[in-house]
Amino acid sequence: MRVGEVAERAGVNVETLRYYERRGLLPTPHRTPSGHRRYDDETVRFLVAIKETQAVGFTLAEIAEYLRAARRSTAPSDALRVRMAAKIDQIDARVAALRRMRDELARVVGCACTSLDHCTCGAAYLARRGAPPTSRPSLLHITNGESAGNTLRQTALGGAVLPWQDSLHEGPVPALPRHELLRTRARFLAERGWGRQQALLSSLERRDRQLLDALRDDLQVVLWFEHDLYDQLQLLDVLALAYTMGTAPELIVVGSFPGRPSFAGLGELTASELETLWPARRRATPAALEAATSAWAALRAPAPTALADWATRECAELPFLAPALRRLLEELPAPADGLSGTERRALRAVAGGAHSPPAAFVGVQRLEEAPFLGDSWFYRALSALGQGRTRLLETDDGTPLPPPPPLSDSQHFARLELRLTATGERTLRGEADRVELLGIDRWIGGTHVTPANTWRWDATKLELLRPSRR
Repeated sequence: MRVGEVAERAGVNVETLRYYERRGLLPTPHRTPSGHRRYDDETVRFLVAIKETQAVGFTLAEIAEYLRAARRSTAPSDALRVRMAAKIDQIDARVAALRRMRDELARVVGCACTSLDHCTCGAAYLARRGAPPTSRPSLLHITNGESAGNTLRQTALGGAVLPWQDSLHEGPVPALPRHELLRTRARFLAERGWGRQQALLSSLERRDRQLLDALRDDLQVVLWFEHDLYDQLQLLDVLALAYTMGTAPELIVVGSFPGRPSFAGLGELTASELETLWPARRRATPAALEAATSAWAALRAPAPTALADWATRECAELPFLAPALRRLLEELPAPADGLSGTERRALRAVAGGAHSPPAAFVGVQRLEEAPFLGDSWFYRALSALGQGRTRLLETDDGTPLPPPPPLSDSQHFARLELRLTATGERTLRGEADRVELLGIDRWIGGTHVTPANTWRWDATKLELLRPSRR
């Protein structure tokens, strides 16, 4: 075949074929006595294969590298599998990044702000080209996240809304100066797939700055939080910052709502329902600010002894704090099985018939007195239980669990079929220890829990057990 016929049959143009030859993808063709290049059906098939490989995401450089490796390898199919697996990892990372982008865009679209001049959402920040608000409102609402935040923007209360947005029950919260603490949080969140470290750090710093500026300018600052662990830790953070300014914000902190016997949080209330809470706001007392600052320091300490003290005594100024901190301490390994509270609930849910990650998440939520955990953080706990040879969970076909979203495709993860391993069943019965089986490397506030520093919490006796010295 002549070059034009080959190009037509392969669906490429002649210049593309020539380019492939120059790149070394195609072998040098035979020539006729008159000097014309001659090609065969094998060339057509090879060109089609190259185009199909490009269509699934491989670059020409990657294809060329594979061909070189295949020529050198005694098992070219194995070489291809290795490269395909690496490509799948790259695609999964790209999908995860796109899903994070979609979630962020969805939050911006859902914002109900009426003025870009003082709104704190991403769209307003971009519209102002990264500048701070051009007109400062007289009222700043601070709440736990975008769900409650967007509903607050729909009320007749006015003002700007600032979601605090940090899952302080996960990852390190050490006793460092504020700027270093924010860097630590941004690095942790970035490593878990929640965005670029610098972008996360900028967002946390901007959030702090908006609160401190509002307090410095004597604006009315109202904190809207609920009773669960996620909110109570954020409340400590905000109140401890306010304490450094010598200013007291107003508080709306609730654990129930009339007509909602299974109240789960502010995010489920309508704008009119949120407005009914407005008259009940009260200014944080000096005692509340001091208590929050002390409890915040206890959370960030390198040992959880002071935290356990706060968890086992009531605080009239912060009535939901002690139960929330007890739930946080449940994330330490238990004495009998080494499982955290979340892990034990997860294994029980799967053992009880919840054979997919979403079903297990719903089952665990039902077992919580005050649900606080988002599905992505829960999937992270599932994934940790499903790794290694002595894993406690696995897929229905006997393979380990993949990394959790957003480090992997959330839809793929949600479709997994789960089952307990025999080791998982033994651990759930208290016949094996999760820490001994899987090791441990996690933070509870400022306490780094490792095999050499395994603090444990007895939820029945409300007792903290120090690391054993072996």
